[in-house]
Amino acid sequence: MKLKLLVLVLALQCAWIAYTVATQEHALSHGQIILLETRRVDPRDLLRGDYMIMDYNISDVPTNLFLPPVKKDLSYGTKIFVALVPGTNHFYQVSRASTNELAAGIGEVLVQGRSDGNRWNASNAVHVVYGIEKYFVPEGQGNPAGKLTVQAVVPASGRVKIKEVLVDGRPYADAMKDVGR
Repeated sequence: MKLKLLVLVLALQCAWIAYTVATQEHALSHGQIILLETRRVDPRDLLRGDYMIMDYNISDVPTNLFLPPVKKDLSYGTKIFVALVPGTNHFYQVSRASTNELAAGIGEVLVQGRSDGNRWNASNAVHVVYGIEKYFVPEGQGNPAGKLTVQAVVPASGRVKIKEVLVDGRPYADAMKDVGR
């Protein structure tokens, strides 16, 4: 009886891991690829290793792009739906946003995020967190020189995932190899 229970628990854990991997791979291979412009914030955490915290140009959504209009009292963690369109240099930018679900317009990509209620700036924008703000890197490689951009994937769920980080248009790993030389 104990052996059967142990086998069942192990089988469920393996199934959960396989499902998680399959879901992530499906999202990466079937989602729409977009290019996001970044602003670097912080390269290192002593307890968790090297990573980059990235802020995106789509992170600060002006209040005038919200339908219905929002005010500064938008609470922390409020789900926000954002429509993105290709802008200059193929970087995606915000075309509209809402706290209610949106339907995609022509040429728009819909993404989901959450409000960071504590981050208001002088330009009257809501700071939106998409879940792609941290990117872990090999130790000693958390502070690359050059312009960072992110190639992201947007699956049907609207939850953005990082596909690749680019430094001056080159994959992060390749750019960091040249730094060591």
